[in-house]
Amino acid sequence: MKRWITVLAIAWMSAPLQVWPQAIKTGMTFSTRQTPVHDPVLIKQGHTYYLFGTGRGISVFSSKDLQTWKKEKPVFEQPPAWAAAAVPGYEGHAWAPDISYYKGLYYLLYSVSTFGKNNSCVGMAVNTTLDPTDPAFEWEDKGMIIRSVAGSDHWNAIDPNLVLHEKGKPWLCFGSFWNGIQLVALASDLKPAGGVKTIASRCTGQPGADSVTAGGAIEAPFVFRKNGYYYLFVSWDYCCKGRDSNYKVVVGRSRKITGPYVDKKGQPMAQNGGSLLIGGNGSEWMGIGHNAVFTDTDGTDYFVAHGYDEGESKLWIRKLRWATDGWPLLEGVSL
Repeated sequence: MKRWITVLAIAWMSAPLQVWPQAIKTGMTFSTRQTPVHDPVLIKQGHTYYLFGTGRGISVFSSKDLQTWKKEKPVFEQPPAWAAAAVPGYEGHAWAPDISYYKGLYYLLYSVSTFGKNNSCVGMAVNTTLDPTDPAFEWEDKGMIIRSVAGSDHWNAIDPNLVLHEKGKPWLCFGSFWNGIQLVALASDLKPAGGVKTIASRCTGQPGADSVTAGGAIEAPFVFRKNGYYYLFVSWDYCCKGRDSNYKVVVGRSRKITGPYVDKKGQPMAQNGGSLLIGGNGSEWMGIGHNAVFTDTDGTDYFVAHGYDEGESKLWIRKLRWATDGWPLLEGVSL
């Protein structure tokens, strides 16, 4: 999710900026192509798919077939009190959630921030079920996991992704602009248990410089473990500009969760590396990005993102295949 730095925000003020998915009534249904989401992440419970995305209180959709999506109630009716206190100006429009099933609970991570600033936090809520008709359904907010402070941290604590090591140890991957994508080990309660490490960056300035001076449009990390590799998907360039969006997804991989992640040419992602997986085609879809990867109960892997056909972001889902050399491919997409 793009947290535009001040100089870029000023430059873009005359451009037709993205209107976030409009407020829609609970129970409304949409085809996949017309589902208004931003920064989607997908999970399945029983026979129902649940989609979480950016929105006031965190947007939620459900589907039985990945084709027709019903709007559900948001996760939060009111923003958590701790979030409004931690980030001045935050009014409950939560960004870039991540959903995982871990130790018998559904963990929903979400971003608390305001545009153009890295005074940001990652929050966490838990639930025993995702089915809103279940009497046990209730989101319990657990507060903040990690935060970044402007002037102190050269990274931005948003766009979280909970990653499980092959032995079950949890890690948190996150980051947007500034010095790029970060990784930190977590304790069993999902609180940080180590130092933050940069695993992907597009900075071209001096170490410690942030993206205000060093450039570096990178965000939305998602780590997916497959066939002995950890694959790191990140989004490059700019979302949120309608038909002028040039959002794209690049990927690298590593045998270790801590990296180094390298692209197909061996270029480290921490040094501006990344192999293109998908971008806009200049006609049907403009920018495509902020993806997640989901494995269905039949073993099929899906790539989930949002794309721009006109002004609004819409749901974009394709099957994810794997080439003989282990690199991911999108069904029906050729580069």
